[in-house]
Amino acid sequence: MALIDRYLLKQLLGPTILATLALTAVALLSQSLAALDIIVSQRQTALIFGKITLLAMPQLINIVLPIALFVAALVALNRLHTEQEIVVCFAGGMSRARVIAPAMRLASVVALIALVMNLWVQPAASREMRRTVFNVRTDLASTLVQEGEFTQPAPGLTVYAQSVANGGRMRNLFIHQESDDGGATTYTADEGQMATRDGKPVLVLKKGSTQEFSREGVLQFLAFEEYVFDLGPLSETTDLVHYKPSDRYLHELFFPDLTQIWEQNNRLDLLAEGHRRLATPLYNLAFMSLALWAIIGGGFSRLGYGRRIAIASAAAGGVRIVGFIVEAGCESEAWLNILQFVIPLGTMVVALRAQFRQRASRYIDIRQRRAPLAPAAA
Repeated sequence: MALIDRYLLKQLLGPTILATLALTAVALLSQSLAALDIIVSQRQTALIFGKITLLAMPQLINIVLPIALFVAALVALNRLHTEQEIVVCFAGGMSRARVIAPAMRLASVVALIALVMNLWVQPAASREMRRTVFNVRTDLASTLVQEGEFTQPAPGLTVYAQSVANGGRMRNLFIHQESDDGGATTYTADEGQMATRDGKPVLVLKKGSTQEFSREGVLQFLAFEEYVFDLGPLSETTDLVHYKPSDRYLHELFFPDLTQIWEQNNRLDLLAEGHRRLATPLYNLAFMSLALWAIIGGGFSRLGYGRRIAIASAAAGGVRIVGFIVEAGCESEAWLNILQFVIPLGTMVVALRAQFRQRASRYIDIRQRRAPLAPAAA
């Protein structure tokens, strides 16, 4: 029996891995398109793009795992059943509980992996992605200059560059800066490069000139081979990285710092996210139970199990949609959080109960043989 258990588990494991990789790739493609807009508008490197995309994977995997497990189970179980391997298991004396045990063990392992990712991997990855996106959006090189456009990154400061390459290298640069006393200074340079001097950001201008008008209207002209334009005042910011509920660990969701105004105003959102982290792994068990009911929940049929598969697929989709609705409702009503657990657990109980109502005797017993016909009387 142990050999048969391992065989059934192996038949389920392969399609589950393939389905997870396929669905994750599709979800990753959609995520990469969203990240591509940030990279293009902020002129970041492919390394930053890859980092943001990979950091989104834990959350995407948690979303696709139940679906991948459901699809893989339907494919594998349908093949095993149509080739009468499940029938052989029943005919060999295996109980219904023993036949479905490998599938439920696989679902339990997947649920445990999803729980670990929900509690530790996803928050860590989401925090790092939030910090990376924050650094990209506040990157001085990308906010200071927009290629071919006059920009005003600060009051009294106008900047233009004909072209901007990766790494902050600019060509045909123009800077106009107005001073508080009414004067103004104009800088022109053939080239410009973002750099750091003494720990402070600067813009190194090469092969250019400055034209300074004093308050009295006196013009001072200076040509230079290299000039360092201080960007320190522009880099000073009071903005901080703000972690959303999806970026926080479980203890931060259930026990927030209520001395902070944002935590006070979003207490229900944090609580709903905490219960969602604990409840969503249960959908792996619920979907596997539905897949088992669709294939093993009825008698053997050489015509296939399209009707039961369609019903199980509709039920899985409906259950997950209801789950999303409840998750949204929990952000306004705390008592709805209990439904986040009731929906997947209830689905699993109903599907398993429907399977055990079906008696194994309805399956074809391959040990039975048709008796030979008696010879006709002379």
